[in-house]
Amino acid sequence: MLKRFLPNEYVQSIFEITPQFLKERNIHGIITDLDNTLVEWDRPLATPELTAWFKEMRDNGIQIVILSNNNEKRVHKFATPLGIPYIYKAQKPLGKAFRKALAIMKLPKEQTVMIGDQLLTDIFGGNLSGFFTILVVPVTETDGLATRLNRMIERRILNWFNKKGLLQWEGTKGGK
Repeated sequence: MLKRFLPNEYVQSIFEITPQFLKERNIHGIITDLDNTLVEWDRPLATPELTAWFKEMRDNGIQIVILSNNNEKRVHKFATPLGIPYIYKAQKPLGKAFRKALAIMKLPKEQTVMIGDQLLTDIFGGNLSGFFTILVVPVTETDGLATRLNRMIERRILNWFNKKGLLQWEGTKGGK
């Protein structure tokens, strides 16, 4: 059962995911979480580095949809200036929003990756829906209230993966 929480890959940062990495896996679409995956949960807009990453993906023919459990105001404010389609109040890990994201991109799930910082929502939901999944280290150590409970459960799962040699997880940007 716990293996449903195991990502296919894990990286320190979204910036380690390159068009070449994705194309080698026949991936043409990205479904990505927003808060603590792309930017801090309380940062309203994309950083210049993240804007350049989005442009590089688009320039290489890779589509992107933001899939967030956050509210419309938060996700709209972030995604609209970037011209990226989004789904808010996604209710991850449930599959409906994942299917909607695929419909937006008009891609099969086999050509799509789910990227996120949480095992219980992003990775579990992506795995249940049949996507290639990538776990990223959260961009900040602080979380919104709802996420803090998930993190306590997540730490236990990550520790189990570590003990089994399935995932060597550092847990935060600083490796703490």
